[in-house]
Amino acid sequence: MPVTLSVVMPVYNEARTIVAVIERVLKAPVDLAKEIIVVDDASTDGTRQLLENMSPGEIRLVFHAVNRGKGAAIRTGVAQATGDIVLVQDADLEYDPRDYPLLLEPILEGHADVVFGNRFHGGPHRVLYFWHYAANRGLTLLTNLLTGLNVTDMEVGYKVFRRDVLRRLTLTSDRFGFEPEVTVKVAKLGCRVYEVPIRYYGRTYQEGKKITWRDGVAALFHLLRYRFFD
Repeated sequence: MPVTLSVVMPVYNEARTIVAVIERVLKAPVDLAKEIIVVDDASTDGTRQLLENMSPGEIRLVFHAVNRGKGAAIRTGVAQATGDIVLVQDADLEYDPRDYPLLLEPILEGHADVVFGNRFHGGPHRVLYFWHYAANRGLTLLTNLLTGLNVTDMEVGYKVFRRDVLRRLTLTSDRFGFEPEVTVKVAKLGCRVYEVPIRYYGRTYQEGKKITWRDGVAALFHLLRYRFFD
């Protein structure tokens, strides 16, 4: 049977970008049949209204009644996914769907169970906050020490999974802790993890970036918790 792709898109207050990112996903250069599952996490800026005005045949919409966080929105989307491969797509235009062929290739060729994008090795990326980069490097190093992996960009938003593998993971983190949690748990499961270079068009806080230093501290906690206590 033909391989199918589920694109899971968690969304919170992305009225400025949501229409454009969905259009780019629809035009992504892949030959697979794909479904787009958009999970609106109780947006308050008009995002929901924009989604409701889109053609119902193009996307599948799920709405949270209250804001629960990125991780919770991803879990909701994964529960709805029917594709053989699940790709997590942020709704902020920092990540480019033109990279789908690179992200999918290791799984389609049978080499990988999980694929991480890499924002800093190979593809063009916007030069932004030094301390964000330094924190990511530190958290990635700790991830590798705790798991035995050698990933180079643990916090990257582009992560792709075989759906049967993803369904074997019991994920519980509601906010940005999804990234360290899923990384630790695919390592524990013994998954074959690949990385590929991607484009990265990072945003400033003035442009809508949401992650803060508190999420970096929380990521440290999540790494230790999911490595030793979960």
